[in-house]
Amino acid sequence: MSSAEPAPAPLAAPIVTPRDAFWHGVRDLAPVTPGVLAWGIVTGIAMVQWGLTLPEAFGMTLLAYAGSAQLAALPLMAAAAPVWIVALTAVVVNLRFVIYSFALRPDFRERSRSARLALGYFTGDITFLKYATLMEKQPGYPHRIAYFCGSAACNWVGWQVGSIAGILGAGFIRRDAGLDLAGTLALVALVVPLCTRIPVVAGVATAGAVSVLARGLPLKLGLLAAVIGGIAAAMLADALAARRKARA
Repeated sequence: MSSAEPAPAPLAAPIVTPRDAFWHGVRDLAPVTPGVLAWGIVTGIAMVQWGLTLPEAFGMTLLAYAGSAQLAALPLMAAAAPVWIVALTAVVVNLRFVIYSFALRPDFRERSRSARLALGYFTGDITFLKYATLMEKQPGYPHRIAYFCGSAACNWVGWQVGSIAGILGAGFIRRDAGLDLAGTLALVALVVPLCTRIPVVAGVATAGAVSVLARGLPLKLGLLAAVIGGIAAAMLADALAARRKARA
């Protein structure tokens, strides 16, 4: 190329539209959808086998949309535990969503209250993880709410399809068919990459240890103790890390 010839212009960055961002979110969540389906089926089966009627089971999966809280509350409901214990267990199991909300607040606070409520309903563990990962890698990603909506929609559809299939097929699908293991492995695959920070490792290790030690507690209170212990350990480790950083 002679010195007189102009240098080629750099390629322009592709324009990302809200539709592109939405389908980007769908594609990012699609690989873990089989695990979401498996957990949904397990939860659907559990709701029926723990004694809920079909309308009650459908109402619970559509309104609650919280598999961990549902699975924690069902044995307590079947054991006729006091309402306050059932409610407290469900709230504590889902306390992590308060942390998610604080993390999402800077991006969502400009939305209307009704939009924030809708986005909060559709927030899930995997949805939050995918969104947080994208924001860490691409802080200036355009149409981030559209991306979140695509990821959340894929997660919600996968969960509801699995849950409804479990409800309708509870009489034909055995709970020991290995679906619990499939769902657990899917969650483990998501949790392990997060264990690169001390607070996360502290929370996971503490929750695991407490769940084993407290497994014999009545009314499934071992799960409640594990959640509280894990959250407390993670917050303490994070506070200590922040203090050391400030001193340094």
